[in-house]
Amino acid sequence: MVATTHWLASQTGMAVLEQGGNAADAAVTAGFVLQVVEPHLNGPGGEVPILVAEPSGRASVACGQGVAPRAATPQAFAELGLDAVPGTGLLAATVPGAFGAWTVLLQQWGTWTLRRVLEPAISLARDGAPALPRVSDTVSRMAEHFRASWPTSARTYLDRTGSAPQPWSRLRLPQLAATYERLLAEAEAASPDREAQLEAARSAWYRGFVADAIDRFCRETAWVDTSGRRHAGLLTGDDLAAWEPPVEEPLRITYRDVEVLKAGFWSQGPTMLQQLQLLAELLPDADPLDTADPAWVHALVEAQKLAFADREAWYGDPDAVDVPAAALLSREYARERSLLVHPDRANLDLRPGSPDGRAPRLPALAEYDERGRRRSETANGSRADEDGVGTDNRAGVGEPTVQRDGLTRGDTCHVDVVDAAGLQVSATPSGAWLQSSPVVPDLGFPLGTRAQMFRLEPDLPATLRPGTRPRTTLSPTLMFRDGRPWAALGTPGGDQQDQWTLLLVLRLVHGRSPGRPAPLQAALDAPMLSTEHAPGSFYPRAAQPGCVMMEDRWPQTVRDDLAARGHDVRTVGPWALGRLSVVTDERRTMSGENGPGWLRAGADARGGQGYAVGR
Repeated sequence: MVATTHWLASQTGMAVLEQGGNAADAAVTAGFVLQVVEPHLNGPGGEVPILVAEPSGRASVACGQGVAPRAATPQAFAELGLDAVPGTGLLAATVPGAFGAWTVLLQQWGTWTLRRVLEPAISLARDGAPALPRVSDTVSRMAEHFRASWPTSARTYLDRTGSAPQPWSRLRLPQLAATYERLLAEAEAASPDREAQLEAARSAWYRGFVADAIDRFCRETAWVDTSGRRHAGLLTGDDLAAWEPPVEEPLRITYRDVEVLKAGFWSQGPTMLQQLQLLAELLPDADPLDTADPAWVHALVEAQKLAFADREAWYGDPDAVDVPAAALLSREYARERSLLVHPDRANLDLRPGSPDGRAPRLPALAEYDERGRRRSETANGSRADEDGVGTDNRAGVGEPTVQRDGLTRGDTCHVDVVDAAGLQVSATPSGAWLQSSPVVPDLGFPLGTRAQMFRLEPDLPATLRPGTRPRTTLSPTLMFRDGRPWAALGTPGGDQQDQWTLLLVLRLVHGRSPGRPAPLQAALDAPMLSTEHAPGSFYPRAAQPGCVMMEDRWPQTVRDDLAARGHDVRTVGPWALGRLSVVTDERRTMSGENGPGWLRAGADARGGQGYAVGR
């Protein structure tokens, strides 16, 4: 089974499985295809966290989140007259980790050669992939900026007349195809051995011609970013050469009869685990499938707000800061935190906890004071739209996710795969989308902007530190039952990922009955919600205290009840929130009169392009 956010990636991944490849081979192939067919959502210069579950029950995280340059310090930005990392341009670049993580996944868990997994992406880049209407719209919105300020991007994405591609026309990326073809040539010249070729390809990327091109581009050119001024980059070839994609143990907690696995505190993934622990305390007998029950929706929203407040105060790269991980994920801490939730009243403050008795420290926020108390007015330099939600209209700003009116700007990407042997992969590739930064002309793709998630204030877990990972929003999910892999799932959506996925997890767990699994498509199609209460991770990092975004398919009585409890309820379109996908393996955990259970997959109807396929 394969489920992704684009039908061509899903079909390509399924073709790999049908030709004898395994889940890792299929995920890597689909991941490279996504770089070509969804260039407004991810690119080769971006990042990807990958969760892998083996049939034996062993699980791992391949971390494709690159680190900050060695020259990237708060002082360096202060000397440039900047009090925040820009939301676009070269200053926000980290080491591009996606290629390293995909190739580590292929090397350690896959069976195919690099050529076989890259050929579909090379073909689509060379011969043309269908330009989604969202690709056409994104390039149209960026076209003036490309022509005026980022000419290398104009040459890459605009046609000979300087216009954006029409919807469903062929979008060709010949320089990207040439980059990957050169990479293959160097890898295959190094050795006939599969693993040696992968090592040689990573060397060419991080210590060879790719690193050299990035080094020159960052050193010799300067480009307009969200500061309104031109800046060169801080990323160097030495930064790329010093980085290796780590493979780590996932974090996990038990909820009901399942284990939920996430990446570490360098991601927002642990917020999912904290939310589940809180809900187990707040509503042990509630039915998350009852969309007409305002009590559990209120508790859900308050749990989300508490977990994301902890993210703001405590999450950071554990390699550099002391994160109280065990305390944050403990049931005792969740029990203590659950006492803060009033059953009938929304709280509008930002309330991080004190794990292990340690006092939390928040960054300076426009919407909250130093103790997390809501200010009477919000103003952080961003413009508020007609609904009062903070926005910034400068070209390329923010994570390309769902607009507040329910219209889709785009989002990140996601891939879930399970093969016949039971190997599961869940990955959320993102970053280096076409609107993030100018194209490196020698390579055919832009760099990412994930460094904007760092703070420039000193002594915070998320403070910018050279050689460390920013606290990324990217957050794939695995679930185990009876010690074995059961489900791989996730969604695009920036800060909302672990809110939308939480609802899917609850619906899958609570929707089962003896001898019968939860209906996947119904779980995906059920109405979604998310909060804007915590500060956003992307520039300009606005917060909306108490704001709850709800699809209008939630009953009006529920929305009215939440508003009466003090929630700032904003209603969006009926299919506006989320782009989820999921695969499950019921063969060892679900059997009945008709024999063993099935492999299953589902893809979100939202957006009209997610696709699940299997056989």
